[in-house]
Amino acid sequence: MLKKFKFLPLALLSVLSACGGGGGSAGETQEVYTITLRSEKTQLPLNVAGSQPGMGTYRPYTTTLYVDARKGSLPIPGGDAIFGCNLAGGLDSGALYYLDGKAEHETEVDDGKGGKIKVPNAYRSITLGSNSGGNSFHFHSANQAGTARITCSVTDPRDKQQKSASVEISVGGVTGKPASVRLEAQTPGYLGTKNNTNQLLTQMAIQAFVMDDTNQPTTSASGANVQVRILSGTDAAQGARLVAGAQSGSVLQLPSVGGVATFSLLSGTETGSIFLELATDRFDNNVSNGITDPITAIVPISVLEAVTVLPTFTDVDLGTVTKEVPFTALLTAKGGLPPFTWSASGLPAGLAVDASTGVLSGKASKDAQERDYVATVTATDKNKVSATGAVKFKLVGGLPEDFAIGDCNSNAVCSIGSAPAGANFTYSFVSSVSGVTWSFASLPAWLASGTTDSAGVLNGKPAVADCGSRKFLVTATKGAASVTRTLSITVVSGSTPALACP
Repeated sequence: MLKKFKFLPLALLSVLSACGGGGGSAGETQEVYTITLRSEKTQLPLNVAGSQPGMGTYRPYTTTLYVDARKGSLPIPGGDAIFGCNLAGGLDSGALYYLDGKAEHETEVDDGKGGKIKVPNAYRSITLGSNSGGNSFHFHSANQAGTARITCSVTDPRDKQQKSASVEISVGGVTGKPASVRLEAQTPGYLGTKNNTNQLLTQMAIQAFVMDDTNQPTTSASGANVQVRILSGTDAAQGARLVAGAQSGSVLQLPSVGGVATFSLLSGTETGSIFLELATDRFDNNVSNGITDPITAIVPISVLEAVTVLPTFTDVDLGTVTKEVPFTALLTAKGGLPPFTWSASGLPAGLAVDASTGVLSGKASKDAQERDYVATVTATDKNKVSATGAVKFKLVGGLPEDFAIGDCNSNAVCSIGSAPAGANFTYSFVSSVSGVTWSFASLPAWLASGTTDSAGVLNGKPAVADCGSRKFLVTATKGAASVTRTLSITVVSGSTPALACP
């Protein structure tokens, strides 16, 4: 019996040694991988201006995330591509960034000043290495409110099982109080007139967007939160109507889904613009019970008979226009859909543009100011599309009917005197009216004409052969007005017998 008890401890010791106990080999560890993920900021403001990501005080839209993995209480070994991180929710509210300065994580773009700049790339998921068991990356907010859920994982090499951790970051917020309402129209953004023969659509799907203070969609809580109305006062508004399901007429009240209300606009028979008034109520986000605090917008929709190139009217210079003298000029436009309707502003009294023909005509009033005019002319085509340009001219006063040339203010022949043979002769015609130009016709061969400032000048030296009386014409012109008189000059004997006229 005693010998049997002595062998038992030896057998037990052998078993413990084989299992790694006692002072033998350490064997395999049973410690598992664990992973943690934390964010320095769990709330970020909306990035309404689209600012680029970055770190520091002046980058409020970016936060840094830290991922850490351990084997037991110790950091996991280092290496490449150890962690995988992904935006598991809230992709519309932001994106992931490395911000490590590596070229493969940046893109070169124009800086808007003729140069280039590198900007960091945005990612839905990223892969990170491990250094001392961890790494860091960044999340940058966008302009849509929501909650972003970011998940990182690591693979435990012992059992090939993935360990993961997540963190949520709240971006912005919603107030539920309408602050703006806007419109998006179906392409191409215009309508054809009812029963048009140019295959233009006469119905257009339109969506009204109701947005809150942070520019986030505002869904109707109860009842309708959007009112749409066709404003009267234009040709195109006549016969046009709004439709949405069972509703039809010039006014609709609609609920919105995700801040969006959908309806259709049907055109009438006239061209031009239909003005839609969109309204919502900031007070209670409900227009069905009246509108206490209106938020409104007015949007035009064009109605066309046909699609054409836009009309154009080129600036024109008509030169000089004379007061109290009939004047006519035809104005023309290019492109557009005829016929055109014409209008003008800035013309002197007595001149006007014919609305249907574009003819500028009339007699400028004698009381109109003499100066340079720049009138604004507008040509509007059948589609109610307008082209505007400038019409320039200089308005001058005319000559009175009894305007005197020299001492001659009648239709009779008037003499300017005599010129002795062999002597230099000069005669000047000067007007008391400014801006007069002079011209001469049928002058004797020895007499030449010219101008000095506003004077008309005759000069020459007659010979004995030129003796006698000669008639000629003098014309004074100002603007479109002119006066012509017949004058005469007589060549007489000179101061010596050799210059005596026969």
